[in-house]
Amino acid sequence: MRKRDDMTFPFEEYERRLKELRDRMAERLLDAVVITDPENLMYLTDYQTTGYSFFQALVVPLEDEPFMITRMMEESNIHARTWVEETRPYPDTGDAIQMLVEALREFGLTGKSIGYERNSYFFPAYHQDSIHTTFLDGELLDCFGIVEEGRVCKSKHEIEIMHKAAAATEAGVRAGFDAVRAGVTENEIGAAISSAMFRAGGEPPAVMPYVTSGPRSMIGHATWEGRTVQPGEHVFLEVGGCYRRYHTAMMRTVVLGELSPSMAHAQERMKQALHEIKEVLRPGMTVSDADNLIRNVITANEVGARLITRSGYSIGIAFPPSWDEGYIISLKQGDSKVIKEGMTFHIIPWMWGVDGDKTVGISDSIYVTDTGCKSFFTLDEDFVVKPGEAPRELPEPEGKDLPRSKGGDSVKHIHEAGGR
Repeated sequence: MRKRDDMTFPFEEYERRLKELRDRMAERLLDAVVITDPENLMYLTDYQTTGYSFFQALVVPLEDEPFMITRMMEESNIHARTWVEETRPYPDTGDAIQMLVEALREFGLTGKSIGYERNSYFFPAYHQDSIHTTFLDGELLDCFGIVEEGRVCKSKHEIEIMHKAAAATEAGVRAGFDAVRAGVTENEIGAAISSAMFRAGGEPPAVMPYVTSGPRSMIGHATWEGRTVQPGEHVFLEVGGCYRRYHTAMMRTVVLGELSPSMAHAQERMKQALHEIKEVLRPGMTVSDADNLIRNVITANEVGARLITRSGYSIGIAFPPSWDEGYIISLKQGDSKVIKEGMTFHIIPWMWGVDGDKTVGISDSIYVTDTGCKSFFTLDEDFVVKPGEAPRELPEPEGKDLPRSKGGDSVKHIHEAGGR
């Protein structure tokens, strides 16, 4: 291993992660593991690329030096970003699995028990079939989850990085608040959010922000599609900020015009769910108990809304197509997994179908401490209520040299124009 000073974390952090992985390998009687999941590669080595649709793998022997198999173009990422020294790249005209098999033999792993991530998105069935029919001089065993056992509880260094992601998340949401008004398009709101996140130090997230207005908020995982926000409507925002591939996420809701009784009721249900879960969430609690608490508060609503998903999920390292680590651990019914210090969750007591035609959300990203939990955010949870009509165009000022002012350029301008 070569020490690099420009990696995301101190070198000792990667040494610890590798040692703990090898401890788990020894428990499972594995001589080596083949790691292909992009998030796991990032966790172990700091390696990242957008080219992860091409086969790539980190091979970690129980005792000897790890080595990587990548497309030749991606080899520069290994040398520029990681502590890994040994690489075996393959050309675009080459066979990635054949290169992996040849490397396993070259590094003395024939006749050994080798784990591989059978459920990795980026180790497809075709490649798995190929290695099973090609590497006949060793035993291949499923070790899916062996890296995630370390990833699920974040270190103090990871929590610090996630605070930087949270700063980008909050900057984006605030910009979204400012951008929402009748007459703008969802695209314009999404552009404002994205620009603010990046200007605040955020990096490209695994998923761009979700922005839906009015009836489109009822479409699951929809985002901006050019629709113009109409007077009196609401806008649902869900934003995931990213820093060094670590994410935090937040749901918020903007209402144009009066806050109706049903929307006010929905707001209070979600705020109560967040308040109650943050009061009791701590190490030792099961994810099922946490989910039941949130679900019971949301279910006891008077506006016909439902919580139709899990009530939270682990969040941290992510590449497209998703910013969550929910496959590692989620808050859901009937799951007896125990919450531990260092776990990080996006808590989502959102409500689908308020009055039958509106989805709204207030959510929080939190980290579990030794005695409870804390939020990554400082932003107020209340719905943002803004003028319901499109701001009127102010008359052209007299005098050609005077700048023209357009009402509604921001929340501040709306207030100055007497819009509230």
